[in-house]
Amino acid sequence: MAYWLMKSEPDEFSIKDLQKLGEARWDGVRNYQARNFIRSMAVGDEFFFYHSSCPQPGIAGVGRIVQAAYPDPTALDPQSHYFDPKATPEKNPWSALQVAHVHTFAKVITLDYLKQQTALAEMPLVQKGSRLSVMPVTPEQWAVVMANA
Repeated sequence: MAYWLMKSEPDEFSIKDLQKLGEARWDGVRNYQARNFIRSMAVGDEFFFYHSSCPQPGIAGVGRIVQAAYPDPTALDPQSHYFDPKATPEKNPWSALQVAHVHTFAKVITLDYLKQQTALAEMPLVQKGSRLSVMPVTPEQWAVVMANA
């Protein structure tokens, strides 16, 4: 099993939304490196659900991959914010996957707190200039965050 961190703006889709639904499609990723990470995820992998672009960014809970990557249908939908006019049903460069809720933390583990943890200094999330919406997390980093959840 691998570990990941995936970012979402909570006013668009939050950990509480996933908790309410139980399972949902994770779509709309439009960065090739992040897309490649999505394509390397396997059923059973777990991820930190990170709330971004909000007053208190941070890790809000844990989710699990329940279906591996498949073509992202939002790329083909002209009504979608994630529409890609270059994508076709035969050649869709973007991927989505199905995720399930595992656990919502009692409180968000803030980015400021994560940056203060020396054991997380190599975590891409806390690196200057790291803006990827999907990134790997090492088992050691996972354990440090979970110990503080």
